[in-house]
Amino acid sequence: MSIELFRQGRHLCLMFSDLHAEEGGEAVQSNQFMLVHGATGAILDPGGNLAYNELYLGLSQHLAPHKLSAILASHADPDIIASLDRWMTTTSSAKVYISRVWERFVPHFCKPGKTLGRIVGLPDAGARLRLGEPGDAFELWALPAHFLHAEGNFQFYDPISKILFSGDLGASLGVGLDPAKPVTRLREHLPRMEAFHRRYMVSNKVLRLWAAMVRELDIAMIVPQHGAPMAGAAVKEFIDWAEGLACGIDLMGPSDYRVPA
Repeated sequence: MSIELFRQGRHLCLMFSDLHAEEGGEAVQSNQFMLVHGATGAILDPGGNLAYNELYLGLSQHLAPHKLSAILASHADPDIIASLDRWMTTTSSAKVYISRVWERFVPHFCKPGKTLGRIVGLPDAGARLRLGEPGDAFELWALPAHFLHAEGNFQFYDPISKILFSGDLGASLGVGLDPAKPVTRLREHLPRMEAFHRRYMVSNKVLRLWAAMVRELDIAMIVPQHGAPMAGAAVKEFIDWAEGLACGIDLMGPSDYRVPA
């Protein structure tokens, strides 16, 4: 079942949050995203094989699969892009956009030759991507988010919906979490976020650089790859909280690097 994040004219943003819920709870909850613009579209962080069938059916309700113009991956974790081999079969023309850091690792998800000529390695500085065919083209911005948490990592900003698709940054986890319900105040939500961010984000220095960058954007909603979106006051509250968070290597010391007894 899809969750409509935004709809205006020919532009639609959807989130799928429960595509592997029936698999017994062994896999971490993850969100997949679809952008449809007229007769073309893109999928963001399409997920692993657990998510493929339902995401394909969801895509088919809004867009002919062969009209898919882009598959965008924030980084190369299995819950982001392990289903790539099947998507490469679904469409013969869609390009895969991912950091240059992972450009030569991505083919390991696919049968030999399937990704040939179809991977676009994003430069570290990011890019304003023009996706789709003339007449149906739309823009999506790849924003540098390196080390949040992957070495080569991007977030994607949609200037039409003003949604920041933030990857693992902003993730929330836990029993009873409802990804369909946006968080509008951060304080009560923090217990679902704090431990994850302290472990998975690399350092406060990187978070400060990220906060300075995204404050230049007009953001209506921050939508992470795990858990619930953030909207309203929670957008600014999250940026402020992340900017001050000690995490990753900030918390490491000699006791964390000892030969096991």
